[in-house]
Amino acid sequence: QVQLVESGGGLVQAGGSLRLSCAASGRTFSTYAMAWFRQAPGKEREFVAAISWSGFSTYYADSVKGRFTISRDNANDTVYLQMNSLKPEDTAVYYCAAAASYLELLKGAYDYWGQGTQVTVSS
Repeated sequence: QVQLVESGGGLVQAGGSLRLSCAASGRTFSTYAMAWFRQAPGKEREFVAAISWSGFSTYYADSVKGRFTISRDNANDTVYLQMNSLKPEDTAVYYCAAAASYLELLKGAYDYWGQGTQVTVSS
């Protein structure tokens, strides 16, 4: 079992930045692929970014590539999402997720989810 707790969401103006954190507890964090997903009102939850358990491999949705950076600190069981040049269309609840494999891109492959943190970008 893995417990995930997100933090760092909030209200920011377009063009601004936010850094989301996800603290993990439970099983060995360094053996899990981690990812961020987001869900806007009335829309399905969508993939944002993923990172391998080693941290060496990352993958991003086209909509955030070049603006967002996923990273992890295995010593402190935490994964981060640095979000720059934010746009109103980035407004959503952001979820952290963990999968017991090297790297996963599909939502269905993730076994554990946090409760989410709200990000609102004003124009």
